[in-house]
Amino acid sequence: MKGFKFKGITANIKKDGKKDLAIIFSTRPAAAAALFTENRVVAAPVIMGRERIKSGLCQAVVVNSGNANCFTGDQGLRDASETAKVAAHALNIPEALVMVASTGVIGAPLPMDKLRNAMPELTTDMEEDGIEEFAKAILTTDLAMKLVSRISSIKGEKFTISGVAKGSGMIRPNMATMLAFICTDLDISSALLKSALKIACDQSFNRISVDGDTSTNDMVLAMANGMSGAVVEESDDALEFQKVLNEVLLELSKMIVRDGEGATKLVKIVIKGALSAEDAYKAADAISHSNLVKTAIYGEDPNWGRITAAAGRSGAMVDPDRMDLMFDDVVLVKRGIWQGVEAEKRAATIMKNSELEICLDLNLGNFSDFYYFCDFSEKYVSINADYRS
Repeated sequence: MKGFKFKGITANIKKDGKKDLAIIFSTRPAAAAALFTENRVVAAPVIMGRERIKSGLCQAVVVNSGNANCFTGDQGLRDASETAKVAAHALNIPEALVMVASTGVIGAPLPMDKLRNAMPELTTDMEEDGIEEFAKAILTTDLAMKLVSRISSIKGEKFTISGVAKGSGMIRPNMATMLAFICTDLDISSALLKSALKIACDQSFNRISVDGDTSTNDMVLAMANGMSGAVVEESDDALEFQKVLNEVLLELSKMIVRDGEGATKLVKIVIKGALSAEDAYKAADAISHSNLVKTAIYGEDPNWGRITAAAGRSGAMVDPDRMDLMFDDVVLVKRGIWQGVEAEKRAATIMKNSELEICLDLNLGNFSDFYYFCDFSEKYVSINADYRS
């Protein structure tokens, strides 16, 4: 991908000595767009980022892990601003073109001495193929880095979209809980980029759940530096970009769920036959956030009563006598009637897989929706009970 450089280093913000400070740098100012958490409790980088992104331009983003810089008051805002200022000075670019992001423990001030001391190393010898080091440096409880790239073309000119994300716990819609950074060498306006980003997020990061919590630091930032030669000029061009962007963000979102804290299974819940789009969403949302459903999936128990009950309390219009329920291709319920022990045995076998699809057809209308979610295990409790230890 042309014109982007990356790096990830250890600044000793984390206790374990792992990489914890990262940078993305575009060799020229890029069109930019971002979406942020809908939590009313927000971290300093979110407050600052909401203002800076209004310019529609960004050239660098500095990300630290191990400290959220949240509930840190005016000092937190000053620290976020100073981080951008120090980076801008090292890169010889305007401070207004530097975004910052933080992830980690809430409440403690940023160790600014460590950030200042690490900035020369961070901004020196950045590399176009350093994206994996960047991806590693932004992780917290994640077990795996999350990186997706796609190549496409517009009018014969190739362009690349690369996306990096972190996220494992505190994951649900309303921006889902993670950091994600999308870079492309396509030439596109910031207005079109923002529109495309919102559409893609609504069908990816806003359709996943690990534990139903929403964080204070969520950010999805997209940058387009226009250095590939591919340009979005017509509606067909925008559609091609949208298609590829959708693919990148959906794959990143599934990686987050697969890597959910304590997760052993990735589940897609599909709602069909809803009376309205709102009803389809409500039913999918309720099922994916049901702890009873999530624990049954962990136990590989096809407890279909928990799924239908969650749909029933979701606020969606349902008729239990018209429901069909399937685990992959196994029909467990047909028009509200349980299909018997043998069907449950086949469904239980399917549940041993690391990925499965559950489809609930309400048979009331023509609307559908989906969610990706994971199971709920003892390990989730252990991870979060010991998170600050």
